[in-house]
Amino acid sequence: MKYLKVTPASLLFIPFPAHAQPGIDEMQQIKQNLTSSFFSAVDFSLVLAGLFGIVGAVKIYHNWQMGKERITNDVAAWFFASFFMVIAGAFLQAVFGI
Repeated sequence: MKYLKVTPASLLFIPFPAHAQPGIDEMQQIKQNLTSSFFSAVDFSLVLAGLFGIVGAVKIYHNWQMGKERITNDVAAWFFASFFMVIAGAFLQAVFGI
C-alpha cells in the first residue's frame, strides 16, 4: 500500500469553510446610514464656512476701525479658512461617492 505524503503546499488545495463578510443587503444598509448622516456633515461644513466668513468680516472691520491699515493678511486668512471648509465638504462628498 502506498502512503500519500502530505506537504504544507498540498494543504492549500484542501477546501476549508470560509466565513464571509456581510452580504449585499448589509452593505446597502450601511451606505444608506452613511448617506443619511453624511449630508448633514456637508451642510455643516457649509455652515461653518459661513460662520468663518461672518466672524472674519467682523474682526477685519474692527481692526480697520481701530486704525490698522494693513488688513490684507487678515482678509486672505479668513477668506481661505472659509474657502477650505467649502472645499473640504466637496472633497468628502467626492471621496465617499454620495
